[in-house]
Amino acid sequence: MPTLPTPQVPQPDLQLEIAHLLLIDIVGYSKLLVNEQIEAVQELGRIVRSTECFRNAEEQGKLIRVPTGDGMALLFFRSPEEPVRCALEIGQKLKESSTVCLRMGVHSGAVNQLRDVNDKINVAGTGINVAQRVMDCGDAGHILLSKHVADDLMQYRHWHPYLHDLGEYEVKHGLRINIVNLCKDNVGNPNLPEKLKRRKRWKQSADPNVRPVIIPGWSKPVLTTAFILSAIVVAGALLIYFGWGRPSRSSNATTIVPDKSIAVLPFENRSEEKANAYFADGIQDEILTRLAKISDLKVISRTSTQHYKSTPANLREIARQLGVAHIVEGSVQRSGDAVRVNVQLIRAANDTHVWGDTFDRKLTDIFSVESDIAKTIADQLQAKLTGTEQQSVSAKPTNNVEAYDAYLRGLAYTLKSLPTSANTLGAQKYLSEAVRLDPKFALAWAQLSIVDSRAYRTQGLQPTLALREEARQAAETALTLQPNLGEAILAKGSYYYSCLKDYDTAVGYFEQARQFLPNSSHIPESLAYVARRRGEWDRSDSYFKEAQQLDPRNVYLITQHANIDICLRRFTEALRKFDEILGITPHDLDTMVQKAAIFQAEGNLARASALLAPLHPEIDNSSALETQVYQAILERRPAQMIDRLKEILAKPDPRFGYLNGELRFWLGWAQEVAGDRGAAQETWRQARSELERFLKEQPENDYLIEDLALTKMGLGDKAAALALAEQAMAANPVEKDALTGPIPIETLARVAARFGENDRAIATLQKLLATPYIGRLAVNTPLTPALLRLDPMFDPLRNDPRFQELARSRPAR
Repeated sequence: MPTLPTPQVPQPDLQLEIAHLLLIDIVGYSKLLVNEQIEAVQELGRIVRSTECFRNAEEQGKLIRVPTGDGMALLFFRSPEEPVRCALEIGQKLKESSTVCLRMGVHSGAVNQLRDVNDKINVAGTGINVAQRVMDCGDAGHILLSKHVADDLMQYRHWHPYLHDLGEYEVKHGLRINIVNLCKDNVGNPNLPEKLKRRKRWKQSADPNVRPVIIPGWSKPVLTTAFILSAIVVAGALLIYFGWGRPSRSSNATTIVPDKSIAVLPFENRSEEKANAYFADGIQDEILTRLAKISDLKVISRTSTQHYKSTPANLREIARQLGVAHIVEGSVQRSGDAVRVNVQLIRAANDTHVWGDTFDRKLTDIFSVESDIAKTIADQLQAKLTGTEQQSVSAKPTNNVEAYDAYLRGLAYTLKSLPTSANTLGAQKYLSEAVRLDPKFALAWAQLSIVDSRAYRTQGLQPTLALREEARQAAETALTLQPNLGEAILAKGSYYYSCLKDYDTAVGYFEQARQFLPNSSHIPESLAYVARRRGEWDRSDSYFKEAQQLDPRNVYLITQHANIDICLRRFTEALRKFDEILGITPHDLDTMVQKAAIFQAEGNLARASALLAPLHPEIDNSSALETQVYQAILERRPAQMIDRLKEILAKPDPRFGYLNGELRFWLGWAQEVAGDRGAAQETWRQARSELERFLKEQPENDYLIEDLALTKMGLGDKAAALALAEQAMAANPVEKDALTGPIPIETLARVAARFGENDRAIATLQKLLATPYIGRLAVNTPLTPALLRLDPMFDPLRNDPRFQELARSRPAR
C-alpha cells in the first residue's frame, strides 16, 4: 500500500507589525490624458524620493513603498512623526515647483507584508485600510491624520499649533473615524473637506448602526497575535496616561489639550500696603518663569493670565480659553521682611484641588519658596526635568534683597500689555537700580537690555547711540555672568534684531535661547518679527500662531499678528483679530484707533469718525493722536484738531523728544488744509528746527529723517526734501526690511507729487499699491486706492488719468 503524504497544516501568511503609514493620492487623476497621468506619477515619484524623510528611512532599511496606481503608500517604522514630516516636505516641494494636486492621509496601525501575484512585496491589514479611509475624506491639498497619530504628536509641543480636530465622522461601510487636519507654514488645506460637510458628524446619541472601525474575523493564530499587539498598545497607552501625560479636551475646544499644561493666575496681594501689588505680581511671574523652563510642561505666559482675577469662579471656562488642563491660584502677604505665600494647584475640568500649601519665609529666603512651589507643581504633573532644568528651577538670581525688590518693580512695568513710553521709562529706571545694587544680577541685566533694545527700535522712543550701547553692554554683561541664561541669550538676539538689524545673527540667538526657554512665547514672537522684516509673511504668520499657543490672550501679540493682515491689506481678517482683542480688553484705546485706521484705508470715514470722536489721547499715545489729526485732514475739517495740537505743544514734554517736532509737522499740515498757509509755514519752520537738532543725536533714525523730509517739503525745499527721502531709503532699504522699508518710498511719492513730478510719483505709487508694508501717516496701514482719493497731499495729481486709474483700482491682497 503506497505511503500517503503527511498532511500539511496551513500556515497563516501573516506577520503583523505596527507601521506609520502615509497614503498619497493624485487628485483628478482619472480626468487626465494618458500621457498626463504618466507624467503626474513620474513627477510624484521624483518629489517623494527627494524628501529627506524618504531618503533617511530608505537608507536605514525602515521604509516600504507600494504603488497604488494614482498614488502610493509609504510605510515608516520608527516614529509616527516620520510620515507627517514627509507629507509636509512633499507639500512644500509641490508649492515650489509642481502643478500636481495631492491629498494625503496618515495613520499608525497593524499591517502585514505579503507577496502579490508578481512576487513583489505588498501590504494588507487594518492599518492600511484606516489610512485609506482617512485620505479619502480629503480634498486637494489636505493632509489628514487619524486621531491616533494626532494624539502621538500632541506629546510634543511644537506640533500643537498645526493640528485641528475636525471631529468624528462616519466613512465608507459605516466605519467611524476621528479626523485631524494638519496645516503648517502654508502647507495643507485649512478648509473643512467637502465630503465631511456632507456627512453627519458622529455623536454619542447618533444612529446605532454607525459603528467604529472593526477588525475583520481572523483565524485563531492571527487573533492571538492581534491580542498580544493590543496588549502592547494598551500598555503603551497606560504609560502615556501615567508617565507622559494624557491629552484631554475641553467641552468646546477644537484642539487637544495636553494634561501637562498649566496657567498661573495673578496672585492676590493680601499685604496691608496695597503698593506691594508689584511684589505679588513678581512672585507670580517668578514661579511661572521657573515652570516655563521645564520642556515637559506647557505653560501659558503671564501676559495672557493677567486678564483674570486671582480666584475666579469660572475656572473651566478660563482653562478652555487658555488651552490648559490645570490652573494655579495663589496669594502673597508681605509685612516688613516676612512673606507668606499661599498656592494651590487645581484640575480645571472638575475643579479638583490637586495640591495646596502655605509658605512662611523671610524675604531673604523668597527664592527657595518660588523654587519649592515650581518643583512641587512639576512633581504633581509628573513632569520630567533634565539636569539643566533642575538647576534653572532652583536658581537664586541675586543675594541682594534690595536689588531683587527693584527688579520686581521694573519687571512689573515690562509685564504691562503695551510697551508705552511711560512703561519703558519705568522699567529702565528700576532695572538700572537693580544692577547698580547688584552688578552680578545677570537676570536684571538681561531684562534691562531687552527693554533698551525695544526702546531703540520702537517709534516714539529715543533711538540714541547711547541707548544702543547700553543695550549691548547689558546683554554682554548678562551673558558673561551666566552664559546659559536663556533670558541673556534672548537679550543678545534682541540687540542684534532691534539695534543692528542683523537678522541672521538674531535668529541664531533666538533659536539658541529656545532650548533654555521652551515655553517662552517671546521666542516664536521674535522669529515672527524677523520673518516679516524679510517679507516672509506666511512664515511670520506661522510663528505668531505658535506664540499665541503659549500666550493666547496677549493683546500686544494679537495686535502684531493683525499687522501682517494689514500689511497684506487683508482688512477683514485684521478687524476680526481686533474684535478678538476687544473681547479681552473692551474699549481698548489702541485697538479702537487701529480699527479706525483700517476704516480710513477702506475709505469709510464715517465708521472711523465714530470710533475716534470719543477719544482724547495725549502725546504719550502719539499714534492715537495722529490718527485723529489724519481723520480731520481726510475730512478736510481740521479746525478742532488744530486747537488740540496747539494746546499740547504750548508746553512740550521733553521726555518725548523728537515727537514734539513730529506733532508740529502734523499741525502745519492741518493748518495748510484749513487754508492758513502763513501759519503752516511758521509751524513747519519750528518743526524743522526741532527735528534737525534731534537728527544730530539720532542719525540712523529713519522715522526722524522721513518727518524732516515731509517738513521741508511743506516749506517748499524740493532738493532737501528729495535728498532726505532718498537718505531714509538708504538707511532702511526695502531689500533688508520688507515691513517698514517701503515707508520712505511712500515719502518719496508724496514729495514728488507735491512738486509736480507726476511720472515719478505715479510710478512709485503703482509699486506701493502692490507692495505689502506697514504704513506711517495712515497709522500702520499702507496706501490704498481709497487713501489716494482722500489724502490732500495727492491733490496735485488729481487731473492725471493715470492717477485716476490708480485711485479707482482695487487694493492689492
